[in-house]
This record gives sequence, structure tokens and C-alpha cells, in this order.
Amino acid sequence: MKIKVVSTWNNKLFKEYAHRFQSTYNWPFELEIYNEDEGMYNEIPTLKKFVDRNKVDIPLNFQKDAVRFSYKVYAYTQAILTTRDCDGLIFIDADSVFYKKIDEAWVKKHLHREDCMVTYLERPTYSECGFLYFNMKHDFIKQFAIDMRKMYDDNLLFKEDEQHDSFIFDIVRTRLEENYGVENYDIGDGRVGHVQSRSILGKVYDHTKGARKKTGKSKESRL
Repeated sequence: MKIKVVSTWNNKLFKEYAHRFQSTYNWPFELEIYNEDEGMYNEIPTLKKFVDRNKVDIPLNFQKDAVRFSYKVYAYTQAILTTRDCDGLIFIDADSVFYKKIDEAWVKKHLHREDCMVTYLERPTYSECGFLYFNMKHDFIKQFAIDMRKMYDDNLLFKEDEQHDSFIFDIVRTRLEENYGVENYDIGDGRVGHVQSRSILGKVYDHTKGARKKTGKSKESRL
């Protein structure tokens, strides 16, 4: 089983917190980083077009901050559409700190389901998309990536109530479920808050989301 891990950051964010990601990464899987300061725009020209069209100085709030969260969507959709000979693809946010190693057997037990397209963490509001596992052999995985990319390339996300990546992920995922019977695997507990820390993932790494970035440790961490 071949697995690949993808994340994205820029040089400023690397200095602030993503350096912890890089220095602690200990999983035995190929790691690909998309850096907007080091070639990401060249590799994904439609990302640059989206940013130029929609960047504003001060977004109303994170729910409306389409550009801020667009980089991760373009990163993992690019990886899905261009990666060859891979069984599973993990996207993980750059504000993650790694503790315990995992291997293929762990992924097969806890993340990979042959009949499921995406493994994710659902919440009552919108899913936690700081961690996503994509079954690269699933019949609809490339369609998912195409549909996600189209939401941004064609500015369709601005027709929705919120524009952050998790909200858009849920829309595209749900459409595939309802229209084509696609199955997905929820490893969350369905509660609000730091759902990742309470999941099986919380025994492996720490997602230092939000203000947790400053200390590099989540108060909810079990590590």
C-alpha cells in the first residue's frame, strides 16, 4: 500500500508554526509540500488567478475568507489529480505537530475503507478538514477533486452561505453522496470543538489549530 502526505504553507507561516510540522514529521510516507512562495503558483496557475480575483485586505470573518483557505484545496486537489500509483493520500494542516509514528497497517485499520472515498471528521456545523484521507483507488475520487476545484475556478463558492474550505468540502461531498451513492467514512464523534483531538488521530499527532499555534500545543492534546 503506497501512501502520500500533502500539506501547504508559505515562508511566513513556516517561521510562525509550520517549522514544527517539518521538524517533527516522522511518518514513513512521502511528504509533498506546496509553498506559495516557492513554485505553488507556477504549478497551479488557476490558484493565482483565484487569489488575484478575490483577495481583500480585511475579510469580514473566517467564514467569508475564501482566499485564506483556498491554498489547501488547490494543494490536495492538485495532488489527487496528478499523483500516480498511490493508494491513499493524506492532507494535513501545517499547524500539526507529530508525536507517534504510524505505518501502512495503522492506516488500513483506522483510515482506509475500500468502499469509501474520503475519511474525514464530521461536526454539527461543518467538517474538520485539517485532516483528510483520500482513497486514491475510488471510482469518484478524481470527480471529487474536479468538483472541488470548479467551486473555486468558477467562483461558485460565493453562491454558498460560507466560503471556507470545510463548508465547501461538505457541499461537494454531500452532492456526491446524494447523487451517486458515494460512501465516506466519518471518524469524528459528531460533537463541536476540537474533534480531531478526541479521535483516533489525537493519539498520534496534535493539530494546534487557532490560538494553539502560539504555544505549539493543544490544551486538549492527549500526547
